[in-house]
Amino acid sequence: MWCHLNKPFSMQQFVGIFSLLTSQTAALDCETMKKTNEFPSPKVYSETDVIMKGQNVSLFCSNRNKSLQITYVMFRGMKHLGTWDGKGEPMIFNLRISEAGDLGPYKCKTQVSNCSRYSQEFSFTFANPVTTPVLNISAFQTETARYITLRCISYNGSLPINYTFFEKDIAISPAISKNVREPAEFNLTERITGEREEYRCEAKNRLPNHAKYSQPFTMPSTGCAVTSECCLLPGRDSCPFCLQLLLPGLLLLLIVIILMLAFWILPKYKANDKSVPGLEPRQCVSTAQDGTGHSQEIHYTTPVFQEVAQGDHEAHNDCKTGYVYSELVL
Repeated sequence: MWCHLNKPFSMQQFVGIFSLLTSQTAALDCETMKKTNEFPSPKVYSETDVIMKGQNVSLFCSNRNKSLQITYVMFRGMKHLGTWDGKGEPMIFNLRISEAGDLGPYKCKTQVSNCSRYSQEFSFTFANPVTTPVLNISAFQTETARYITLRCISYNGSLPINYTFFEKDIAISPAISKNVREPAEFNLTERITGEREEYRCEAKNRLPNHAKYSQPFTMPSTGCAVTSECCLLPGRDSCPFCLQLLLPGLLLLLIVIILMLAFWILPKYKANDKSVPGLEPRQCVSTAQDGTGHSQEIHYTTPVFQEVAQGDHEAHNDCKTGYVYSELVL
């Protein structure tokens, strides 16, 4: 017996079955590609994630499979930024980061046919560049060696800041990281050879290509007196500069001492002037009565010494004034 279909397939049914089989095959192919890592997730990245405000940056989206024709789609949050097609090379998205909303997060989508993969999120961070650091040096010298302390600080720039000390162009310290705004410090000992050594320091943070160097400092070939401490500053060659700094203070101290002596001596000088003989009134005798009616005399005597001619022995009892050297109360 021959079997036959009473009703043939319509074209619409055939297309539907074909589409179903095709979609199932595509789904199987996508899962297979994912499992075999033939179509891995893309990677979004930049040369640095730390930037300055208003900086232009390049954001890359790449896939390890270089043989596929891939459609790249870039998002910032939920916002679609653009779509590009490429093969082999990573796609580059040029951006300008002007405000906090431009920092991200960014995500990249790659798509092959009906199969798509997403990258991890990527965000930028704002930072301020370091300013030129300041180098200070103090030294303690003996007959054979000099003990040096180098201090370096940049007063602006996003933390953390890494400091490195150099002797000429050779680094003499590891990178010293500071998470607070304070100087980095490095100690070294050098033998006294009579040569002039030059020091400087470098400051840099996470911003690439924004390192700053201090002004170089040249250590004098002959230092301060033995077992003395110097206040060495950039641009100065020897410790006599310390005396130039101290001289105004010493002059001020000398002026203060002179004024104090003047105020201390002047009152005594005036007191001596008052005791020089002068013309003053002299009281002679005053009387008072007690309760019994008897009068009593109270004598106040002011001896008067006058210069008289030899042989002149007249008594002076008329209360006239004269030269007074002291006053006696009887």
